[in-house]
Amino acid sequence: MVALMLLAGVSGMVPWFGPIANDLSDEFGFSLNQINWFSITLNFVYLPVSILVPIFLKKYGTRVTCYIGAVFMLLGAWVRYAGTPHSLSKRGAYALLMLGQIFGAIAQPIFQVLGPKYSEDWFNLKERTTVTMLVSVGQSTIRAIAQILSPAFSTTRISILYLGVISTAVLPFVFLIGEKPPTPPTYSASMHPLSFFSLARAMLGREPAASPAHMTVRERVDFAIVALEFGVLVGVITAFSFLTAQFFEPYGYSEDTAGLFGATLLLVGLVAGFITSPLYDRILTHHLALTCKILCPIVSATWLSLIWAVRSNNTIALYVLMGIIGGTSITLLPVALELAAELTRNADGSSAVLWLTANFFGALYILINGALRAGADANPPLNMHRALIFQGTVICVCTVSVVFLTGKQVRRERDELKAKESEGISASGSA
Repeated sequence: MVALMLLAGVSGMVPWFGPIANDLSDEFGFSLNQINWFSITLNFVYLPVSILVPIFLKKYGTRVTCYIGAVFMLLGAWVRYAGTPHSLSKRGAYALLMLGQIFGAIAQPIFQVLGPKYSEDWFNLKERTTVTMLVSVGQSTIRAIAQILSPAFSTTRISILYLGVISTAVLPFVFLIGEKPPTPPTYSASMHPLSFFSLARAMLGREPAASPAHMTVRERVDFAIVALEFGVLVGVITAFSFLTAQFFEPYGYSEDTAGLFGATLLLVGLVAGFITSPLYDRILTHHLALTCKILCPIVSATWLSLIWAVRSNNTIALYVLMGIIGGTSITLLPVALELAAELTRNADGSSAVLWLTANFFGALYILINGALRAGADANPPLNMHRALIFQGTVICVCTVSVVFLTGKQVRRERDELKAKESEGISASGSA
């Protein structure tokens, strides 16, 4: 599990360029929009790869799929560094940095999508949500570290070198990831895994009622709501993490402070995730949908408040708002992943759909936010105020749909029933 956390985190170090975007522009001569395409390209490459991950998992298994991800992670890190020599032309440097991002984009979904399926295969009902949280929030932790580390080096070239060093250091952990335990921990883990295509057919209402992949109309609506909320809220965090310097530096905040804003969001989320996930496994076992209904309005209102909060000399308020966004959004992350698996009974397929929507929205946010950047003659120059208005409005409108969420946890109910039946048979045998 620790190995998967580290690999998911390092493969997802998208925010590495966020706090140093302006310095990267100065040193390499790239425009800010060109730098934004480093993240946009990653988001778009992620989309088809995330669909392929469940197919590879079904055909080759967990271990081989992770080996493939590790190879691309290493390639991405060092191809990026190959683009840093001063002898390269600006176009040559940009091409290699972009190619490195593409390789990294292939690695990232492999470790992200795997999380819910790994927890289903290896852990029981009292541990599943916690493990999903640890994998997804472990990634957020390393992203937070990236927000602090990337501006700490003297030049962006050295910063990119250390990204390669970190990627190489975690690579051996891939050999610690196991295939499956000898004894399945739950009934769901013992079942033959459903394919991604069966999920697609179920969402279209094409699976027969007798099929394990069949979903009712209510389940299909709920899954669509969860996918939308996940995409909107995780996508905006991805985009915001990448654009931190561009949001805050026009108002006089340093790149270090911008990085700390992003790190605060992620680290507070980590603490909240550690506190809440065991509660969902042991106490609030049937309240995943209720959690979404409570937290979505809070996080929406906080994103909206940034329209007025992002201004000069407002550091404390911004730290508080980043903490609220992190605490609510990252608490929702494993909740949504687990709820999607409950609704579909297809842990890797549903995870692929959720991460696909998150990266789709992340790319849209970055593209549109870049287009909404003010000009050099604005006050302050190059500010992102219109982008904040756009983000806050989209999030508030989209999260209204959570009101209609029912979120019946079918997979958990089935596992609990089978566990009771098994206990009853064991008790009868002992008697």
